[in-house]
Amino acid sequence: MVRALGDAQPPTESFTLDHFVNLYLAKDDPWDNASKWSDQRKYAVTLASLPRARYRNAYEPGCAVGILTAMLAPRCDSLLAVDAVGAAVTQARAAVADFPGVRVEEALLPADLPAETFDLIVVGDLLYYLNATDLAATIDGLIARLEPEGDLALAHFRDRENGGNYDGFNAHAELLARPELTPVVHHEDDWFLLDILRRTP
Repeated sequence: MVRALGDAQPPTESFTLDHFVNLYLAKDDPWDNASKWSDQRKYAVTLASLPRARYRNAYEPGCAVGILTAMLAPRCDSLLAVDAVGAAVTQARAAVADFPGVRVEEALLPADLPAETFDLIVVGDLLYYLNATDLAATIDGLIARLEPEGDLALAHFRDRENGGNYDGFNAHAELLARPELTPVVHHEDDWFLLDILRRTP
């Protein structure tokens, strides 16, 4: 399916915290991150695409149950992973219990963006849940917290079947348009998009 810029808009309202809490009440791993091959492959491609072998201080908002968090941890001196749902945070903490440099905290974006800065930020399957106002605030906040020459990795689902849906194509386009960010890696397939952008010095 051919997509064009502006062919879909963010949701009118951001998905509520209750929406995600209810998903975890129904199922421990709502998106089957631990077992679904498409997610395992996406994580592997993301890790292989990171330009640097190691990062000093990383940030992963929307970490869910911590599957990717545990894969990122060995390559980071320090890693802050956050999720809005307490049940997800509990599972993610258990997933990274062997990594003393990892902190997992409860936080809702864009209200609870951290105060520190990072040389790596990894955002997966998160941005298309936000309305235009929250998305703009989140993007501004992420860029402000990305250190010069730091890397921003984006990996989001691409909905090839429903062209009118706001998906990874649209969300990534918002960041690709930002002059503060330079594209470093782009991967596109039937299931997801991956972009790694670097903060200009």
